[in-house]
Amino acid sequence: MDLRKLKTLIDLVSESNISELEIAEADGKVRIVKASVPAAPAASPAVHFAPAVAAAPLERAPVEAAAAPAPTGNVVKSPMVGTFYRSASPGSAPFIEIGSTVKIGDPICIIEAMKIMNEIEADAAGTIREILCENGQAVEFGQPLFVIE
Repeated sequence: MDLRKLKTLIDLVSESNISELEIAEADGKVRIVKASVPAAPAASPAVHFAPAVAAAPLERAPVEAAAAPAPTGNVVKSPMVGTFYRSASPGSAPFIEIGSTVKIGDPICIIEAMKIMNEIEADAAGTIREILCENGQAVEFGQPLFVIE
């Protein structure tokens, strides 16, 4: 299911009197549940996506209690939720390394979302100073991926 279709379904649930919607397709099923909050006229729906094939759980690095100093330079953030990949295919060279020089529009990574490979491009010119994600790591919307100086 593509992201536009999913967004449309979420909007339909949030704007209607429907409290729950579940749709099954060949590649998985989506369940959208509107949270019930007392005295709130329109609650935002919660979305649950269950893939058709069971996947091994991802290991996540523990979140540190003390925040690290904010990186200096242009921080490239994830435009979507998905899986971060540094190269176009397994075994191929990464798009960039620390110290690589990039121009605006150069491909720097791929984020897989719902079995669609989305090429992420540099939004600033400069040198890659930090790579903030591991290959194959799950990323959230707005999560920092790279620092370009």
